[in-house]
Amino acid sequence: MYVIAGLGNPGKKYANTRHNMGFITVDQLAEKHNIKVDKLKFKALVGEGRIAGQKVLLVKPQTYMNLSGESIREVMHFYKLEPEQLIVIYDDIDLDAGSLRIRKFGSAGTHNGMRSVIYQLQSDRFPRMRIGIGSQKKGELVDFVIGGFSKEEVPVLEEAVTKAVCALECILEEGIDKAMNQYNTKKKPSKKEKKDEKKEDAE
Repeated sequence: MYVIAGLGNPGKKYANTRHNMGFITVDQLAEKHNIKVDKLKFKALVGEGRIAGQKVLLVKPQTYMNLSGESIREVMHFYKLEPEQLIVIYDDIDLDAGSLRIRKFGSAGTHNGMRSVIYQLQSDRFPRMRIGIGSQKKGELVDFVIGGFSKEEVPVLEEAVTKAVCALECILEEGIDKAMNQYNTKKKPSKKEKKDEKKEDAE
């Protein structure tokens, strides 16, 4: 069984905002596979189903972003799952808008939702998928991430979500290595990413 958790903020106010890319991806995955994510359990909206022959639980924490880990911890403990059986999807301002990055594990970076997940699980050894939202580097960062999409962003991010759904299916069907090779957006890695990748290879 896999838990696929998208990070975001609940409520109509945040429904179509950059910080809710995780929710948006889970919604599209659910729709594609006829899974209703409408049961309120574990401080989250959840839905069970099967994708690529695997039993999955789709999760959208309803705790607000900064406390996302509380909900995910409850899910993982209830089902007695290992960290490797969790996949977390979330937005990343450090990636170009529309780009995709899948990793087997790693730090939270600057993302408060992921910080909460890692803190609550006391582990960072779980797969994650980051969807780039870019950053205009103007004004308050908070206003940017909880802001709505510009007309130019919509097709770029729609394509990214569609790709993210395919990548999740690939992870479930063929494994994370295949998904990383096929779907990670090729770009010049930062010094920190190079360092993280060397560390990952060493382990």
